[in-house]
Parts: sequence; C-alpha cells; structure tokens
Amino acid sequence: MSACVQAGHIAVIDIGKTNAKLALVDLATLDELAVVTRPNTVLPGPPWPHFDVEGHWEFLLDALARFHGEHGVDAISVTTHGACAALLGADGALAAPILDYEHGGPDDLVAEYDAIRPDFAETGSPRLGMGLNIGAQLHWQFAQDAGLKDRCATIVTYPQYWGYRLTGVAATDVTSLGCHSDLWDPGQGRFSSLVGTLGLAGKMAPARASGDVLGPIRPDIAAATGLALGTPVYCGIHDSNASLLPHLMAHDAPFSVVSTGTWVIAMSVGGEPVALDPGLDTLINVNAFGQPVPSARFMGGRAHDLMMGGPYAEPCPGEIDAVLDGGVMLLPAVVPDTGPFVGRQARWLPDEPQGGQRAAALGFYLALVTAHCLRLIGHAGPLIVEGPFARNRCYRRMLAAATGSPVHAMKGATGTSQGAALLAGPDHMPRAEAEVGLPPEGAQAERMARYVEAWRARA
Repeated sequence: MSACVQAGHIAVIDIGKTNAKLALVDLATLDELAVVTRPNTVLPGPPWPHFDVEGHWEFLLDALARFHGEHGVDAISVTTHGACAALLGADGALAAPILDYEHGGPDDLVAEYDAIRPDFAETGSPRLGMGLNIGAQLHWQFAQDAGLKDRCATIVTYPQYWGYRLTGVAATDVTSLGCHSDLWDPGQGRFSSLVGTLGLAGKMAPARASGDVLGPIRPDIAAATGLALGTPVYCGIHDSNASLLPHLMAHDAPFSVVSTGTWVIAMSVGGEPVALDPGLDTLINVNAFGQPVPSARFMGGRAHDLMMGGPYAEPCPGEIDAVLDGGVMLLPAVVPDTGPFVGRQARWLPDEPQGGQRAAALGFYLALVTAHCLRLIGHAGPLIVEGPFARNRCYRRMLAAATGSPVHAMKGATGTSQGAALLAGPDHMPRAEAEVGLPPEGAQAERMARYVEAWRARA
C-alpha cells in the first residue's frame, strides 16, 4: 500500500454492472456518510453496446462537488466490476466506446481466439462466453475495427479509466488483470503471453498495486468540484476484491468470503488444496496484495431478479416449513451461461411455487449453488457473506446447513465501497459488525440435511 490518509472522508467511485454509485466513506468508522446512484445503462451502439461513461462522468463530478461542499472529501478511490478495459488514443480520449462484456460479439470468433489464448495453467482464467475474458474482447474489437489497434495508444483496466480521467495517469491494477482477463499470469505476477500475441506489449498501461496513489486530481477537476488541488486518487480495485480486502486484514486463514450482487463470487483464503476446473467457472482471482485466490462464481443476483420478477416476498415460518417438508426446490441453472452448472436449464420441483414459498425456495437455491462453488475451491473455516444476500434469512440458514460452517452476515448495503476506501487508510479499519448464524442443530438440522441431500442428488 502507498502512503495512507490519516483520517477523513474518502469518495469512492463504485461502478457495478447494475448501478453506478458514489459513496462518501468515513475512514474512521467505514460508515457511508452519503450515497448517490444512477443506473448503469448500456447504450446500444454503434459500433457495439457500450457503457455510458460520459453520463457517469457528469454524475460523478456533480456528486463529488456536492459531497465536498456538504462533508469534505480528502481522497478518492475507485472500484468497478471486472471484465472491462478502456482503449485510449494518443490524445487520452477513448479510441472506441467501452464494450459491454455481456455483448455476444466475441462469441463469433471463438475458434480463432481459442487458438491463441494461453492455457488455464498460465492465467487461472477459465474460457468464458461473450466478453467475459478481456482478451476475447480485444481480439474481437480489433477484428471489427481494422484501424483500432493503431489508434489505441494505451489500454487501462476499468477502475483505472476513472483514475486516468481524474489524474491523467494511466495504469492497470493487479486485481482487475487477475479477474479472468487472460492477460495476467498470477503465479509469476506479470502480464501473460497473450499480451505479446495480441501485439499489445507496448500498449498495456503498467500494472500497479491497488493501494498505489496514481496522483493528485488534475487542476480542471479541482476547479469543477471544489476539491483541493492535492487530493490523492488511489489506483483502484476490482469490486469483489474490494469486498475481500477488509477480511484479509481482519481475519486469520482459513476462511472464505462470498461477495453477492449481480454476481456471487466465492473466494477461499487458506483453504484446502484443490485442482480447479475451468469448465465449472472456477478461476484464480488476484487480491489487493497480488496473491492468487481460488474463486468460483455464478450470476446469483441476476438469477434472483429473474425468478422473483418483482419485490421479494419475505417468507413466514410456515412457508419455510412447507418448502422443506414438501421438497419444493429450484434446480440449476437460472442463468445457464455461467457458473458451476453451465448449460443446464432451471426447473421447479414438484410444481412452481408463488409468494413466500417461492422466495424461500429461491433463497435455498442460491445458498446451495454457493455451497457447491465453495466445495469446488476448497473452502475451510468460517464464511463471510457481503452484499444483499447477507440480509436474506433463508439464504443464510441454508448456507450454514449446506457447508457446516458459521456464516457471518456483514451489516450494511455493500462491502465494495468500504473495501475501496481502505486502500487509502488500511491502518484505520474498525471491526465490522456481523450477524453470526451457526449451522442448525437437532430436528431442524435433520430436515435441512435431507433437503440438501435431495437437491444435490437432483442437481
């Protein structure tokens, strides 16, 4: 980590796949003093579906000015979703719009890309569809636009795109490169052979640690927002690794962190040694300290929204009992393109429920897929759940039952902003509050164990 802010307020740019957010975090308590969000709407093109970065930029500058006027801003940090890179021209502007990783265009060149991508043993990156491998994005973009590679002077990963706009300093960060990009060798801590294969050796911005200071904000940013000229901007971090960072600093291994949102990312720290299977959407992430972290993932938040189709109906005890005793269950996979059950189609047993029973069965489903992910990555020790699923009672109970581990449900809406804020002051981390749920005992344990066994047999 670079020089730290001794105290104060950290403005965190937090760009998730669903929403863009600016949070002001009090470094002394990690409380969010102010939060504003806007939808991360994908624009249709041309030349391809892309993120509304100019809309985000206007939103962020306005919020920075407001936060500074109301509370004061002492530093800026950035966290974003992965699988995203920005191609900058020699003038510093985008050489092309930033591709939405859910666009299917890269799938058109599967055979060509598979012929040049490095092995899983080198990168820890599974072969993923659409643009979920940054290398596949770049390969496809260069094929679509014959002049793009020549126009592109510098490539930065997504947190550093915002850092570049704030400071004028170009970088990549190890956590974003280590997020199934195909561009990083986590064992050696360097760019993978694909960078040379794609002809990008002179174009990739230097790989920096997440806690490095990129520089102070540019004078025009200070003038537009009222922030002090010397306000530091930290390099930035991939969002799941932002959620992991506080726990790396607070807990002894072994333990696992489950970061929940659009994606559910399970990360094992100091767990049992396992051979990862890239066909099951397991991978190596790279944490803020540059260390490899066995991980597995699925689109749990997306599955939740697809299955509920509206507000969550909090189940009552009777509805939960009816699901357990009646064997009401959802089998994978609600989002069949990713995760450990890739290619499978979801179905309800015995019949599709509604209301509270549907909500309970869905919570159980999400917990059981999470538990399956955790087995694949060698989970051991307690479980720490971040994000919206930490508030889902059925999810927490079933996760404890299926893993036999205590589940620490972190309080607060998200862990990403707090983790990103800690890049500025890791020595000031307070103990985060959590609700701890232990595996069930007695008759309840037997009922849930039967449900787990039945689900696994069918899944």
